[in-house]
Amino acid sequence: MRLAVLETERCVGCQCCMFACSRRQDEAGLTKACIAVKSVGGMKRGFIVIVCRACEDPPCAKVCPTNALEPRKDGGVKLNMGKCIGCGHCQDACLIGAILWDETTNKPMICIHCGYCVKFCPHKVIGLEKKEVAGDVKR
Repeated sequence: MRLAVLETERCVGCQCCMFACSRRQDEAGLTKACIAVKSVGGMKRGFIVIVCRACEDPPCAKVCPTNALEPRKDGGVKLNMGKCIGCGHCQDACLIGAILWDETTNKPMICIHCGYCVKFCPHKVIGLEKKEVAGDVKR
């Protein structure tokens, strides 16, 4: 399963998903959120939800000099904090800016697709979905 942005137009910028993500990590506020909600020009123009899209061949893992990012079988990556040196190459390599940065630890924060934030989104903007594998036939 992976976290997916289902209905971007329904996002009102409440940041409930971000608060939930931080809370999952026993942190108050937004500093530990691995998901971001950003304005594209206020209420009139809407918001975007930035979260790891679980790349099958993640560019962030390719540029990691210590192999601290291990590709997951369902896409995306798993971070090994012990191997991470905080170089920031992964953040630079992410095509959609989904790798957020923890200034306290000087390490990346990457969505693990746990789905905790989903139940806190009042407008069902985000959800968990099964990633289709090439060759799968929908029935």
